[in-house]
Amino acid sequence: MNTTALLYRLLGTDPAAGPAELLHRARGARHLPHLVLSSLDRDGVRMGGPARAELRRAHDRAAHYARLAEELAVSTGVRAIRGLPLAGYYPSGLLRPLDTLDLVAPDEAALWQAVVRIVTDHPVERIDVSLFGTHPHHTAVTLRWPAEDPLADPWFRVHLTTAALPGDGATVPVRPFLVAEEPVECLIALAETRLHGSRGTPCPVTVLDLAGLAGRSFEPAETAAVLAAYRLAPEAAELLDHADRHLPLGRLAEVRTALAPELAPEHRRRARAADAHRPPVRRGVLLRRTVIRHSWDEARLLTPTPETALLLTPVADYLLAPTPATSRTRATALRALHHWDTLC
Repeated sequence: MNTTALLYRLLGTDPAAGPAELLHRARGARHLPHLVLSSLDRDGVRMGGPARAELRRAHDRAAHYARLAEELAVSTGVRAIRGLPLAGYYPSGLLRPLDTLDLVAPDEAALWQAVVRIVTDHPVERIDVSLFGTHPHHTAVTLRWPAEDPLADPWFRVHLTTAALPGDGATVPVRPFLVAEEPVECLIALAETRLHGSRGTPCPVTVLDLAGLAGRSFEPAETAAVLAAYRLAPEAAELLDHADRHLPLGRLAEVRTALAPELAPEHRRRARAADAHRPPVRRGVLLRRTVIRHSWDEARLLTPTPETALLLTPVADYLLAPTPATSRTRATALRALHHWDTLC
């Protein structure tokens, strides 16, 4: 497969316009330039100093994510899902854009251990926290810090969660564990992304992800059954139908055929689940960063008033709110936090 030719088609660019126009079109998305630059580099296209520097920084970013994931896996037990494993199926020299390093933790203690290590070793400037699901709730933490060139490159972003598949908050529930052979896990992770954000045309990176998976030896019936068990048959079918218009699917074509009987049952299940009450995601409003609380294995949830919920974590303290917090609510939360300080 000629990757650059495929990118011209996926980005709606006339090959006669040349590689500069292709790169210009790719700059509509923050990480697509990295993919285009690496593909052009593999083709031997002439490239000046600024472009080569940008590509070098992108390779360094990917290598840093890989090292970080390996170190955290050894020290805390978290493991990479989605982007980093998918990058391993790309041809040599072709760089899969890595916007985010996605990590799943076996429990909350491992999650916070990983967060503490990242905060200790990196200039983290933003830590976002949210709680979702119920019985028990799950935790998600996103850390960000500047790239080598903070203006030209996307910032580093690491997302950690105690639930591998968060669902859509409506008809697809949280599925805490992701257990399958790695290519199947990658296919599941790609399908899960269809539950979040736009359900429009998949991005070019997703098509190339599927191109990398197409050469693997999937067992069609078993793979379709696993996708159905994870409630993702419709999303997987959508992805494969789109990719089929651009590239040979290999064994994934047989997976798509095996998915057909699973679609109607999943749509019926979602229709029945549509009226079920599900608690909203509670997002943390930062109140303060703290000195690292090394002795804490978990966050502490305090409810000083019925309207106020405080989440105290090993690295920062937050007001939890399902809707944007008002200045009055924030002031009440800070007073409660300072009162808690006096008791410790």
